[in-house]
Amino acid sequence: QVQLVESGGGLVQPGGSLRLSCSVSGRIFNFYDMAWYRQAPGNQRELVATISSGRTTNYADFVKGRFTISRDNTKNTVYLQMNSLNAEDTAVYYCNRPKSAGWISWGQGTQVTVSS
Repeated sequence: QVQLVESGGGLVQPGGSLRLSCSVSGRIFNFYDMAWYRQAPGNQRELVATISSGRTTNYADFVKGRFTISRDNTKNTVYLQMNSLNAEDTAVYYCNRPKSAGWISWGQGTQVTVSS
C-alpha cells in the first residue's frame, strides 16, 4: 500500500521560507503525477501545486511566483519550496496525487504557521 509522509512544516515569520517534503512509498512513484494541497481551519482542502511524472508544474494563482514544486525520483520525494510566506498561507499541508488520478490514503500532513 502506498503511504504518504509529509514533513518540514513549522512556525515562520511573515516573509520567511520553508521547504516541505513528502516521502512516497512504493516502486511506481516515478509514474505518479503528484500534488500539494492545504487546508486552513474552517476551510476546505485546496490544491496548491501539481507536478507531472514528466515534471510539468502548475500552481494555484495564490502561490504563483512564491512556491515551487519539485520532485526527486531517486528519493521518492516531492518538495514544496515556499517563499514570501504570509499569514494566509497558514494551514496543514498535504501531498497526494491530483484528484483526477485518484487519491491515495491521506497522510497526517504538516502544519505551517506564519506569524510574527
